[in-house]
Amino acid sequence: MSKAKIEFSEKQLNCIYRPYDYTLDVFEGTPRSGKTTAAHFRYADYLTNSKDSNHLIVAYNQEQAFRLFIDGDGTGLMHIFGNLCEIKHDEHGDHLQIQTPNGVKRVYYKGGSKSNSVGAITGMSLGSVVFCEINLLHMTMIQECFRRTFAAQDRYYLADLNPPSPNHPVIKEVFDVQNTRWTHWTIQDNPIITDERKKEIYETLKNSPYLLDRDWYGKRVMPEGVIYSMFNNEKHTENTLLGKRYEMYFVADGGQSDATSCSCNIVTRYGDKFRLNRTAHYYHSGTDTGQTKAMSTYAKEIKQFVKWCTDKYEMRFTEFFVDPACKSLREELHLIGIDTSPADNNAVDAKKKGGGIEVGIERTQNTLTNEQFCLVDNNEYDHYHFVKEVGMYVRDDNGNPTDEYNHAMDEWRYSTNYFYRNYVI
Repeated sequence: MSKAKIEFSEKQLNCIYRPYDYTLDVFEGTPRSGKTTAAHFRYADYLTNSKDSNHLIVAYNQEQAFRLFIDGDGTGLMHIFGNLCEIKHDEHGDHLQIQTPNGVKRVYYKGGSKSNSVGAITGMSLGSVVFCEINLLHMTMIQECFRRTFAAQDRYYLADLNPPSPNHPVIKEVFDVQNTRWTHWTIQDNPIITDERKKEIYETLKNSPYLLDRDWYGKRVMPEGVIYSMFNNEKHTENTLLGKRYEMYFVADGGQSDATSCSCNIVTRYGDKFRLNRTAHYYHSGTDTGQTKAMSTYAKEIKQFVKWCTDKYEMRFTEFFVDPACKSLREELHLIGIDTSPADNNAVDAKKKGGGIEVGIERTQNTLTNEQFCLVDNNEYDHYHFVKEVGMYVRDDNGNPTDEYNHAMDEWRYSTNYFYRNYVI
């Protein structure tokens, strides 16, 4: 391995080296539980001994498949195999080619969140599949992956995920169907998390019973407090932009340790209604990635994002809104030639009875139920982080939105406020 020695817990070691007597291993549990690191090394052990040549890692998109399992923040396959592997490309796509005692192994990595993702693996014969965050993958892709391994000599699957809702279809249609060994993980299983950090995480999560059960105890819980529970990824997503185009505008919310989120929004007239289309999303979290960027860097990357959007849709944008509290991002954008305006964060509505953030939330909910909101797929700046936050944005015991998983949610609310004032009210 190309990095320093890793400290494993007993649970991780047990999961890495136990027999391959189940077809599907499921590692389910909380974030920061050490399950993914264990998965990296178990799969490396499998690949070393497998008699099959072609294998697959599938995640929400190809970038996530590479980040979560090929690189793996330093513990992924490319680091485990070191100079015995290299990134290659052939007629089936990008893959990690590995030299093992049992011959060359090709590990392809692809996205699997869309209904048409299956086209990327049509005609392939696979020995194994790793499903990263399997609950975020399209069921058509998941089932096709199982079919692609029918001829495998050492057929094997490995899936990881954070706890889904108890009625998530992946439980009934995958876990309960396959020859599955399910392993539960919590933050207590990660040997590198200090007691001090555990206490810090607990103090944050305890404000929401839903997040405490899900992200501390690793339970499958019904997300009754999810604010945008009416969002349906399939129902509210289109492959292309539909309707007559009226306006393009951008909305951003910035942070360094917190996430910086910027969306491209296009208003169209579709049928008898105006529709707010979220067509692309720039997102980076210093906390999640461990890489803190200067606001000047964010501004430059957002400028590239804006150019990509205007080139793709051949439109000029009319407005660029930024959270009023994020003055540093506004200043950096001004320095590189992007004029901005303060976003409508419902501060004016807060002065009215029953106003404030709830006004923006209600408007956003209305766009979902009235079929006036749509995600538009793209391969460059997709909606992975948006979809994750939608499912995690909840209320606390007092009925207030929690200050977690709200970075994309805040700028979504800002974009809706502009849309509502100009095209609905």
